[in-house]
Amino acid sequence: MDSLTQIVLGAACGEAVLGKKIGNKALLFGAIGGTIPDLDVYVGNLLYGNEIDAMLFHRGFMHSILFAVLAAFLLGWLAYKFYNSGKRFNATTQHNWISLFFWSLFTHPILDCFTPYGTQLFTPFTNYRVAFNNIAVVDPLYTIPFLLCIIFLMFFKRTSDKRRFCLKFGIGISSLYLLFTLGNKLYMDALFKKSLHTNKIAYKRYFSQPTIFNNILWYGVAETDSIYYVGYYSLFDKENRFSDFKELHKERALNTKDYKRIKDLAWFSNNYYSIYKLSDNEYQYNDLRYPLTSDEASNSSVFKFRLFEDKGELNMKPFERNEDNVSDALNALWERLKGK
Repeated sequence: MDSLTQIVLGAACGEAVLGKKIGNKALLFGAIGGTIPDLDVYVGNLLYGNEIDAMLFHRGFMHSILFAVLAAFLLGWLAYKFYNSGKRFNATTQHNWISLFFWSLFTHPILDCFTPYGTQLFTPFTNYRVAFNNIAVVDPLYTIPFLLCIIFLMFFKRTSDKRRFCLKFGIGISSLYLLFTLGNKLYMDALFKKSLHTNKIAYKRYFSQPTIFNNILWYGVAETDSIYYVGYYSLFDKENRFSDFKELHKERALNTKDYKRIKDLAWFSNNYYSIYKLSDNEYQYNDLRYPLTSDEASNSSVFKFRLFEDKGELNMKPFERNEDNVSDALNALWERLKGK
């Protein structure tokens, strides 16, 4: 999920493990631990000269269980050496610090698994991307109540029962909301499948996921041999069915046989993608796991980038954010969220 959410969750882990012993400093160290896995965005850019390879490194090894274990021991040892001195000597144990970093590191990829992006939780043993598709990458209803609870507890003494109550309430309310999104996901899958049958769409496979910032408006994609069907449903809709179906023809201007990195990108998007030729040496890659930015343009997408050949290798240009398109897309999603 987004950085703020991971900071809040990491801080909560720090408080749960060491809050009684070191107070608000536990929140800080937990927040640091909760941030570390997402540093793979920068690590990938350092390790790879190719933009595609760097992007695919995100939510890879640094989001795995193995990394959480190894990094917890290293960071726990370092933090203990740093903290266990002077007046703080023997105030904490090395086990405390290893535990703090393990939980803040481990809960980060676990939470990411609930989002559509995909997380390689079991790297290096398998590159399978875990994605339950039940909550958006950014969802204020999960984050804000949790954040407020963490802020409130900072004003109480480290041994206060009120401080522990705020922590438990924050974890509890965010967990209950996450359970709601899981139940909502099951409902949406069943409804999307029913809607496909009603519209006589003979699909090979399908998925549904919430749109950004909410769990009310959902986006579904069904795949046939040559077409993707995309549709929407809001909990505020009068009819219990997905609608606004749009046909997107599969475009494969580049194929996996000629380019290994196209195969990698297809794996990344779980084979829900299209590639459009823009010029002799430029192509547009659309990840269809995410909604369109325009109903009129079938090649629009929230998640798209441009590919080009660079010295015989396939590369991609840095993401270019079109503020107008994003704003228009968000406004359209907001209007659709209200129901029809």
